[in-house]
Amino acid sequence: MNLLAIDTATSILSVALACKNEVYQFEADSPMKHSELIMDSIDMLMKKACLKPADLQGLLCMGGPGSFTGLRIGFSTAKGLALPLGIPFTAIPSLDCIASMSPGAGLVIPVIDAKKKSFYFALYLDGERLGPDMDAGPRQIAAAIRETVAAPCRPAEPPMVNLTGPDAQMLCDKLLEDDASLADSINFTVEPPRGYACGLIDLAKKNKLFDTTDPSWLFKGPEYIRKSDAELNLGGAPVP
Repeated sequence: MNLLAIDTATSILSVALACKNEVYQFEADSPMKHSELIMDSIDMLMKKACLKPADLQGLLCMGGPGSFTGLRIGFSTAKGLALPLGIPFTAIPSLDCIASMSPGAGLVIPVIDAKKKSFYFALYLDGERLGPDMDAGPRQIAAAIRETVAAPCRPAEPPMVNLTGPDAQMLCDKLLEDDASLADSINFTVEPPRGYACGLIDLAKKNKLFDTTDPSWLFKGPEYIRKSDAELNLGGAPVP
């Protein structure tokens, strides 16, 4: 399938286009400029692949959590293309996508800065999700890590914990700043920041998402964990 994937969940804009056996991609660390760059980047990839909009067969974007504004840009762009073209559209949970691009076994923690001294994260052990998306500060995350790696028959060497996602290094710094002893008990690895549009395509193909597309996504918005500042200022009323 000719699939177009859009990742605007974080400061890194990432767009990928799968065509036959090729994947074309564009990536830019462009906070506050996603709306300016996204259509030009899509047009550039379409020209590289020698495709027209009518050749697209499916649209993907990050489903959340992530930047409130960024997620809405991704959804509106994907829907704006999918509806007039009459092609399926689906959204994939952001943390699932980020975790899927982290190689190897062990505990993987995808991380997105949620601002206000907090992070969006989830725990994945040997490729299996252990619980829901969470919004917490470094101390709560450290407690969740300790609880997860604790076991009656722990190996002698410190357990491996792979922090991944655009803000993994920020979280690692804050974890060790709050509790330097973590460095002695846990072996942290930190993956560099990048975009994850290619991960959206890989998950769509692996899980055959477009074999039985859920049309309800066309009537949904991003999945948020917390209320936006606008909602809080309105006393919790949903923002249209």
